[in-house]
Amino acid sequence: GCDSSLNLTSQKATDAVDGIFRSLRDIARVRMHMKQFNSIHNPGSNTHQASASYKPLLKQVVEEICNPDRPDPVDIEHMSSGLTDLLKTGFSMFMKVNRPHPGDHPLLIIFMVGGVSVSEVKMVKDLVATRKPGTQVVVLSSVLLTPHSAVELLFAPDRLHPDAHI
Repeated sequence: GCDSSLNLTSQKATDAVDGIFRSLRDIARVRMHMKQFNSIHNPGSNTHQASASYKPLLKQVVEEICNPDRPDPVDIEHMSSGLTDLLKTGFSMFMKVNRPHPGDHPLLIIFMVGGVSVSEVKMVKDLVATRKPGTQVVVLSSVLLTPHSAVELLFAPDRLHPDAHI
């Protein structure tokens, strides 16, 4: 709501910051139902506050997909696509049949709604190359984010239809 720094008031700045924190709280509330990917912040311990760390959601998801121990992913679902998968899904109601794991396929396609940065794409490619060599990864997104456009999206009045000129 401010076209130049000359029109910036303390109230407008406070409203903008409140809007950003309201958005962050909304994101946290949406992710509360997740069991595994509900936080990107590890607070550390009470004795070692300096051990707090940040782990991006995209990194958590890719690490889970490429996990060699292969537990059943809790927050990632396999979508049945062929007759074999459909039969496995059907038989799993009557007997113990392992669901396909997202890392089973030699091609991993990740689509990020809302944007992805070049550094995130590199991180995904490096993680897959290290943890699951031989797997081809394709990262797609609705937009390629730059530092400037990411900040513009934070201040967009309607985040579902941003006018950030990206």
